[in-house]
Amino acid sequence: MMSPFNGSCFSPATFLLVGIPGLESLHMWISVPFCSMYVIALLGNCTILFIIKTEQSLHEPMYIFLSMLAIIDLVLSTSTIPKLLSIFWFNTWEISFSACLLQMFVIHSFSTIESGIFVAMAFDRYVAICKPLRHKTILTNAIIMAIGLAAVTRGVLYIFPLPLLTTRYTCYRTNVIAHSYCEHMAVVILVCEDITISNLYGLAIGFLVLVMDSLVILLSYVMILRAVLRLASIDARLKTFSTCVSHLCAILAFYTPIVASSMTHRFGRHVSPHIHILLANFYLLVPPMLNPIVYGARTKKIRHRVLKLLCPKKHFL
Repeated sequence: MMSPFNGSCFSPATFLLVGIPGLESLHMWISVPFCSMYVIALLGNCTILFIIKTEQSLHEPMYIFLSMLAIIDLVLSTSTIPKLLSIFWFNTWEISFSACLLQMFVIHSFSTIESGIFVAMAFDRYVAICKPLRHKTILTNAIIMAIGLAAVTRGVLYIFPLPLLTTRYTCYRTNVIAHSYCEHMAVVILVCEDITISNLYGLAIGFLVLVMDSLVILLSYVMILRAVLRLASIDARLKTFSTCVSHLCAILAFYTPIVASSMTHRFGRHVSPHIHILLANFYLLVPPMLNPIVYGARTKKIRHRVLKLLCPKKHFL
């Protein structure tokens, strides 16, 4: 697949998404696990939303934040995987300039929002463990909605300049994006003009979101660990800290591939392109697939509700 404009600077009306460069001959085989993970993500997150919506006992802060996380995961995976599968199955590489910018905004803004929700969930665990008697008075429905709105507002305000800056560029050396979706740096590196501002802004946002959010989450868990270690018995410590395991697993599943992808894109010049693209897809697909499984397996109320849906005539302890 070649762009007809290679070799000259031009303003593209459309881009061509390669998919996974270097593995084009394996696209059909790669589509099988990608499609399977996407279906699992859809079913899992829709199930989580349905259970939390219909089960009155789950209308608590932790589960409300979990429902927000499920919505974000549905948006993130759906913003990329259908297009990726169309590349794999039908060779539909083309995407319009405006659609590319929209995809860029959705991916990065909702990733930022998801990071904010993880911070909110860490705060919820801190309040539940360190200030249990004040949990319901601190995290009221109004406060939870305000936190969710703040996460959305931050995501929009932080990321909106990225596509806005990209619209200023009019001179591209090619319209072939060596990626499976319109990731910010994958687009701007095609520009013949100075991209310093876009690059620095992207790094600044990465620092603010990843580093600052991670530090807040770490601080929350330091406080939680101190509170847990004050408990008298080992059983009480394990039982209390076990309520955080699902959240910790979700955090690792989200932050690990996104950090690896960001670093390899900017600094890993000797890393094979397909390794970077696979990492970039993992952080948009693996967390949406794993989060419902992890929370469903680790959260007793959700697990029992799922089992009741699957086997309504049986009783579960």
